[in-house]
Amino acid sequence: MPTPHRSPTALPQDIEFRFPRDARSVGRARVLLREQATSWKLPEEVTQTAVLLLSELMTNAYRHAKAPGREIRARCVLSDEGRLRISVTDANDTLPTPREASPEDESGRGLTLVETLANNWGAEPRPCGIGKAVWFELELGPRARAEM
Repeated sequence: MPTPHRSPTALPQDIEFRFPRDARSVGRARVLLREQATSWKLPEEVTQTAVLLLSELMTNAYRHAKAPGREIRARCVLSDEGRLRISVTDANDTLPTPREASPEDESGRGLTLVETLANNWGAEPRPCGIGKAVWFELELGPRARAEM
């Protein structure tokens, strides 16, 4: 399948949001991602999954990146190959791992959701600076790729 050519007036396919390390940033990230997904005309099921998983990563970044004055960044990239990649960076160097949460636990299921619902995910130290990036990818499906 040939790679579609974008017009010079096409919407950006790569956008980054910066947030203070604050609980309200999680909700703001969800709103901004939903707005971006609408402008990119993403399928609703992909949008819902992306918003849920972004919320989980943002919550982890807010709760665990305790460096004062540091931002949390969320980057969304829509590839020509029909994948949505979302990454969240924070100032904590510890790479996350999914854990088993008991039924009584009130938290601890976020990365398990990411691992289950994403087509691919990972975490790596930031190449420049302190902290890490945690990311996931979702396939858009053939119909969405044809509309890109």
